[in-house]
Amino acid sequence: MKYILLVGDGMGDIPVPELGNKTPLEAAEKPVIDRLSRQGTLMLARTVPEGYPPGSDVANLSLLGYAPEKNYTGRAPLEAASMGIQIGADEIAFRCNLVTVDRPAPGKVIMRDHSAGHISTQEAAELIGAVQKSCGTDQIKFYPGISYRHIMIYSGDFPLLTTMPPHDYLDQDVTEFYQDYLKIDPFKKLMEKSSRLLTDHPVNAARQSKGLNPANSLWLWGEGKPLELEQFTERFGISGSLISAVDLLKGIGKCAGLDVINVEGATGYLDTNYEGKAQAALNALDQQDFVLVHVEAPDEAGHQGLVQEKKQAIEDFDARIVKPIVEEMERRGEPFRLVVTMDHYTPLSRRTHEDWPVPMVLYDSRGINNPSGLAYTEANVQDAVRKNGLNLSNGTDFIDRFMNPDNRQ
Repeated sequence: MKYILLVGDGMGDIPVPELGNKTPLEAAEKPVIDRLSRQGTLMLARTVPEGYPPGSDVANLSLLGYAPEKNYTGRAPLEAASMGIQIGADEIAFRCNLVTVDRPAPGKVIMRDHSAGHISTQEAAELIGAVQKSCGTDQIKFYPGISYRHIMIYSGDFPLLTTMPPHDYLDQDVTEFYQDYLKIDPFKKLMEKSSRLLTDHPVNAARQSKGLNPANSLWLWGEGKPLELEQFTERFGISGSLISAVDLLKGIGKCAGLDVINVEGATGYLDTNYEGKAQAALNALDQQDFVLVHVEAPDEAGHQGLVQEKKQAIEDFDARIVKPIVEEMERRGEPFRLVVTMDHYTPLSRRTHEDWPVPMVLYDSRGINNPSGLAYTEANVQDAVRKNGLNLSNGTDFIDRFMNPDNRQ
């Protein structure tokens, strides 16, 4: 038996006026997912426990069956693991975004873009390299990642600091959060010096000349200590891989003992290499039992409030990830179980994550008892669950059901 978990990050939404009061899932043309949904079982699963931040870190840990209450230490340690960064016992890792902020008055800070216009990895590496050279110390070190996503490691005792993800505060006043950095002496020097360096850097001058958002500030958040996870492969007695463009998911995969496959041209946005990711999944399934494919684009469009882009991201997910994987697995004739899901909701109108239970399709190539007969939409899953009772309270319940080939409810 092969097990395939396909995650469209942040696909879930609420009705959107621009789409005739449909959600993007309802409006999108997704014939393959809808076929799987009609022939499969529909479920809800709570991927974010009450009181936990509804981010991809917590939610994807849950999708692999880990209890965040026991395992979650913060987002940054997962990304650091992906990048091969060792975190010492006296160190703490921070996610370090390159962002675009406005400063309309002295001391006032407005968050304009959490991704600095989805800055290229090459440009970002030059900027983070300059920050490390100018601002790095024995206590503070920077490591370049992908696009706007980077890591900072802080050594020594760390005072209490409230951080927040910048994508939750787009076009909002974040002065209060910025001022919290300035209350800590090493961070005050870092933020002030790095802001001047980034604002004046030739990379940003070139970006602005092209009408692109400058990466004119660092933003630190998602801090945490190292974590250890029970190996996914040992738990289920299988081999497996994870495919994603983003370091967070790669870090979860590494910590879980999965092979992490890097796909050239995978960007974490609308221009990602869908075909390369689908083929990498199929190649992995030649030898292994499990694969997780994560697509970031719907979430990014949701954060930016881009209606048509989110709809397109879902359609691309269906046509360029789900379709080729399903068609090839059907051609091979080997039995497989496949789940299509999201990790969390990212509603366009709210431009941030929500912790609501996520709708799932569970398809079994051998057939499902009492198939739903319904297309995959948020409302249809809710209706199906009212009848079948499959409202799962956590990720452990989900993964145990998914990985049990005898359960074909």
